Amino acid sequence: MAPPPPPSNVNHLSHPCIYERKSRLMKWLGKLFKTSTSSRRGGGSGGGSGTGGYNPHYLGEENMVVRAPARMPDGRPRLRKEQEELDHAMALSLSEGLGKPSGYNEWWTDDNYGGALPRAADNGSMNSSTCPPYGTLQYHPAGSRVCSGCHYDIGYGNYLGCMGVYFHPNCFRCHSCNYPITEHEFSLSGRDPYHKTCFKELTHPKCEVCLQFIPTNENNLIEYRCHPFWSQKYCPSHEHDNTARCCSCERLESWNVRYYSLEDGRSLCLECMESAIMDTGDCQPLYHAIRDYYEGMNMKLDQQMPMLLVERQALNEAIVGEKNGYHHMPETRGLCLSEEQTVTSILKRPRIGGRQLIGMRTQPQKLTRKCEVTAILVLYGLPRLLTGAILAHELMHGWLRLKGREVYQSSVLDKFSQCFYNFFCLFIFSANNAGFRNLNPEVEEGICQVLSYMWLESEVLPGSSSNRASSSAAASSSSSSSKKGGKSNVENKLGEFFMHQIANDSSPAYGGGFRAANAAVNKYGLRRTLDHIRLTGNFPL
Repeated sequence: MAPPPPPSNVNHLSHPCIYERKSRLMKWLGKLFKTSTSSRRGGGSGGGSGTGGYNPHYLGEENMVVRAPARMPDGRPRLRKEQEELDHAMALSLSEGLGKPSGYNEWWTDDNYGGALPRAADNGSMNSSTCPPYGTLQYHPAGSRVCSGCHYDIGYGNYLGCMGVYFHPNCFRCHSCNYPITEHEFSLSGRDPYHKTCFKELTHPKCEVCLQFIPTNENNLIEYRCHPFWSQKYCPSHEHDNTARCCSCERLESWNVRYYSLEDGRSLCLECMESAIMDTGDCQPLYHAIRDYYEGMNMKLDQQMPMLLVERQALNEAIVGEKNGYHHMPETRGLCLSEEQTVTSILKRPRIGGRQLIGMRTQPQKLTRKCEVTAILVLYGLPRLLTGAILAHELMHGWLRLKGREVYQSSVLDKFSQCFYNFFCLFIFSANNAGFRNLNPEVEEGICQVLSYMWLESEVLPGSSSNRASSSAAASSSSSSSKKGGKSNVENKLGEFFMHQIANDSSPAYGGGFRAANAAVNKYGLRRTLDHIRLTGNFPL
């Protein structure tokens, strides 16, 4: 559960225990006791050594305070009025000590209970401020002090004054843990007191990698990194200390959760591991389902294009041997291959050995060129939805290359209009050298990203793509998903993240191209957008 944002009014207050000093009151009490003792020695019937004699209290320590006796020196009970007069005299005497250092909340005793309570500073920011100087001590009759915690009369005894109210020592409690606050310093949020440690737990962000409080920088500010989708907060140092990052969802490995290590050096988190596709055979049903998705949008792929799952090194080597195409950096996860090459594919999925995937079997495969597309290559070990999004992207590259200068057949035109349209397109193609060949990267990668996004949309949000794609395509995709028993909430969240990645890509070709293509498809539809690309090589405005 994410911690609540730091409150606007936060103060760290401190208070010593008892602050007392010898004053004129002490001298007055001393004279009183001395007089009482002399009178008893002179007038008492048993002399000064009787068993009922009164033992005087001697005041020798500078910071000692004694409670006024409840009975008169001659043994008679003290009247209430006399007691109040004595209390008042004590308060007046204590008011002489206003030269105390400021910055403390004070524990009050009955010996100085008449004082005005110090007020907490309220400057609207988190700091280590102190209370303002003490005000004038005021006299309060007995019974006027009500505890703000338990709402019972405080009576005689120690009590705390804070925020303009009184508390029993045991009633001044932390708003978080509900234990009494006994430390010399505490934090105050609004009118809610906290232990400083409790308040830090609530408001100071913790690193979700090392699980420690995020340290402050040289300017005494809390600086951290936060993933834009997952909201994972972590110390900036973890970007450079070789902390593992999931190759699929981009989350950093926490110290209390271990990631799986793939043989090509990548790491995979537990959630992505649940639906990861590990070899070429496992990927075939997904590949055919996405081809059906294209066919449902009247974009059937007539040629059979081999599809292989490969390791990162094999994919990078294939990219080097490829003459055409624009590749996403820093890492490409799929490739529509058009050259003849020998590629090492994943034949048998690896097994789990501890936190590593081991025992994977590979097989070199000679790819020959039979059409414009030699094969579709996809990085192994990625979750199903990410693998499908890569396949949808690369199949769109294949569709554009296979169609070339073919005239796009539109079912909404009658035969005469279709013939005229075909003649017009052929004339335009010849004049402008147009078609789906030689598109600039922003146009080709942008429209491929739109098809990838649309497929993810149909998987994660069924029915949402019906305005842009035919219902048969959505039905085909939904049926392929239902055969697998549906998707978990974790997998749906991953799908939302992959859509977020496409929509917020910062690269000009993949990110900027997608946003331009998506705007055109939303405005004119996929068919008319493709027609316009074929005619002009650009998106309609």
